[in-house]
Amino acid sequence: MSFDDNALFRRPQVTEMRDPAEEDPREARAAEFGLNYVGLEGDIGCIINGAGLAMATMDNIKYCGGEPANFLDVGGGASPERVAAAFNLVLTDQNVKCILVNIFAGINRCDWVAQGVVQAAKDLRVPLVVRLAGTNVEEGQKIIRECGLPIITADSLMEACEKSVKLARGEQVT
Repeated sequence: MSFDDNALFRRPQVTEMRDPAEEDPREARAAEFGLNYVGLEGDIGCIINGAGLAMATMDNIKYCGGEPANFLDVGGGASPERVAAAFNLVLTDQNVKCILVNIFAGINRCDWVAQGVVQAAKDLRVPLVVRLAGTNVEEGQKIIRECGLPIITADSLMEACEKSVKLARGEQVT
């Protein structure tokens, strides 16, 4: 049995029964940063904003023959620090062979997300695919393009998923 964390304030007696030792430590760590995280069994780490986009991205990864390693929703206020925290969280999973960042910025700004991506990617040990769309997309793409890091970009969700699956398999992409 589980309880909706968003409604626990209504039921203090349920909150008192909480045992953090029974929880996935990655999910507890994600909650500290306001991230929604669920660990899965795959090898493509996902950093996405919005639950619907996250589900669509995971579906497309599977459609392309891959397996998502997690569900991670950075939410609507993805500051550079929050994006960097998301990377650190995803990389705690030793099965991750590639990371896919898929951001559709409405509330978010692509330039903020790009700053966080660049900050986190400096010490990255796996390939990284980034797809940005929405508010300040040109600025975000410019930050990614000019950072000097081996970040692979994609213009569409399907292209991002196809590249991620290939990279997780050890194949080259252009």
